[in-house]
Amino acid sequence: MNDLANYSAYLSGERHASPNTVSSYLRDVTQFSEYLDSQDCALREATKEMVCGCMDWMLGKGKSAASVTRFLAAVKSFYNYLMSVGEVEANPAAGVAAAKAERKYPEILTSKEVELLLEQPRCVDAKGRRDHAMLELLYATGIRVSELVSLELDDLNLAAGVLRCRSKGKERIIPLYPEAVKALLDYLWNVRPRLIADDGEEAVFVNMSGERMSRQGFWKLLKQYKERAGIEKELTPHTLRHSFAAHLLENGADMRSIQEMLGHADISSTQVYAHVIQRQLKDVYQKAHPRASGDK
Repeated sequence: MNDLANYSAYLSGERHASPNTVSSYLRDVTQFSEYLDSQDCALREATKEMVCGCMDWMLGKGKSAASVTRFLAAVKSFYNYLMSVGEVEANPAAGVAAAKAERKYPEILTSKEVELLLEQPRCVDAKGRRDHAMLELLYATGIRVSELVSLELDDLNLAAGVLRCRSKGKERIIPLYPEAVKALLDYLWNVRPRLIADDGEEAVFVNMSGERMSRQGFWKLLKQYKERAGIEKELTPHTLRHSFAAHLLENGADMRSIQEMLGHADISSTQVYAHVIQRQLKDVYQKAHPRASGDK
């Protein structure tokens, strides 16, 4: 195996990185390798100047600062791995400053928009009741869509009003509000038994063919309900996760508890929601305060 193949196996096996992260990091390191080839330099011989040169080349090609910053993180990670296995003595990306990028904050739905979205699945047939349960569960827990479709029956304890979420080798317990428990009970007792193709199926959520729901399948459903609700904001499966966190924070939840429920390894990932709320408050202030606009 070459360095890139070994690094891929390391990311997946030891770091428990998601397939998307592995793909992204490998793409960036491969791009660096191709740049080095054009400079007649091998990966293991790269210097700090080579890293900076590649970043400048990317910016000159019109790459965004955010893309170049992500590239730098991937290259740093790759050389840290090579150092850990004794293949190189130093990391050429160490000490290289990230490209300055304007931070993009996550899109957050208002409470009214969430209510409007949750009302869209009509609980008059199996599909509507299943979709209602999925949306309620996402907003109740803030879990990722990949975690939603990975849920199995023994992950639910509806009598206690909690679910167990297992992701990246870790496990967390998240409470459910009563409306979500009610929607889940209805789906599990009255809908799922009629949908499943195999009595041995352990997936909580299945498609209309009775097989485990896919991320792509859920994405299509969410897009349909967004259009039906008339929500103009960009809405992705992650939007309900962001909204869950921001609404908890707005209503007095402490940062550490939200971090635990979201499964963030670093509190800084959770603190972004405080900045979102502060920005929204500032916008409200600027629009509503009679002297804030500067008009005389």
